[in-house]
Amino acid sequence: MIQNRDIIIVGIQAWDIEIGSNCKNIAQEFAKHNRVLYVNPPLNWVTRLKQKHKESVQKRIQIAKGKREDIEIIEDNLWNLFPKTTIDSINWIKSHSLFKLMNKRNSRKFAMDIKSAADRLGFKDYILFNDSSMFLGLHLKEYLKPEVYTYYVRDNLVKDPYWKKHGARMEPEVIKEADVVVNNSEYYVDYSSKFNSNSFMVGQGCDVSMFNDEKGDIKEAVELKEIPKPIIGYVGTLTTLRLDVDLLEFIAKQREDWNIVLVGPEDETFKKSNLHNLSNVHFLGNKPMDSLPTYIKGFDVTMNPQVLNEITIGNYPRKIDEYLAMGKPIVATYTKAMEMFNDYVYLGKTKEDYIDLISQALEEDSNQVVKERIEYANSHTWPNSVKDIYKAMKSVVTIEEEIKG
Repeated sequence: MIQNRDIIIVGIQAWDIEIGSNCKNIAQEFAKHNRVLYVNPPLNWVTRLKQKHKESVQKRIQIAKGKREDIEIIEDNLWNLFPKTTIDSINWIKSHSLFKLMNKRNSRKFAMDIKSAADRLGFKDYILFNDSSMFLGLHLKEYLKPEVYTYYVRDNLVKDPYWKKHGARMEPEVIKEADVVVNNSEYYVDYSSKFNSNSFMVGQGCDVSMFNDEKGDIKEAVELKEIPKPIIGYVGTLTTLRLDVDLLEFIAKQREDWNIVLVGPEDETFKKSNLHNLSNVHFLGNKPMDSLPTYIKGFDVTMNPQVLNEITIGNYPRKIDEYLAMGKPIVATYTKAMEMFNDYVYLGKTKEDYIDLISQALEEDSNQVVKERIEYANSHTWPNSVKDIYKAMKSVVTIEEEIKG
């Protein structure tokens, strides 16, 4: 454990985003034993002008004008910084050399806001933790001079259209600059190790308390009562960027006696897909987060029919832990990141594999296997993941803990 230290966190997600965030979970875990400053990404001019009527943007404009405080207390030992500076929008620039020049200017402004806040909070000899901010993060070690600079890789962002143009060349530079690189899948460890030998697997935390059904308190969703068994289910956003529509259609057509239930909002391709014409495929729509366990409860087999592409190939799908936490059998697409689940999840490489493995999953389920799945899911906690982050940092840099009091 690292304790009684000052830690600054920068990343690509603001604290007030509406979705869950690895980095926010890590920040809260850090704050149990350290003082933590969570820094929101700075506002850029395009967002400031085009989205000025949004409440979140209005708040940042007020802060930029000095009409509101830029530091807010989230909880004990945890503060949130809204940078005052509005940075230039530069991702449209085609010239990489010009982009880098303008990016360094943005980074310097960003760093000045961070340093001002750190000074006001009395932060000293701090650890800098960067959650995938490959552009603004490139020069922060130079400008902030942290005692330890840690870079966190949890997504294949360099394949995302926004980051791809310049990120493919810049993220390796950030990785080289870092004292230590922590990753949430072995796929990303392989990637990071090409540029920095101090690259470590730290796993993934997941709060599965909502999916705890060991006492049998969770009731099956009423909608599922009308659907004949067996039900093969998926819960999550239905997007063709991550899910294989053709695979789902293949399963439905091959086994008309199985009912496929899909819970979640659809993208346009899903809405127009032939799946809607199949009588054994059921779209139940978007549901409140706290109701999702009631749907998983009614699934006989859960699945993650992931399409393999540059974005998904290294991802750690948190829904796997949620399914496991409810003891459900899972059939998922094989990737290197999924190898760690090999003893608890049926991993398929082909469409035909899915048919065979779902059949196998239906036949082999038992109380003992259910117990093992739940225990494995419960081991993937944020305290365990952060413990491995601490271990990785201490393995490459001597971190002296401060004695307070």
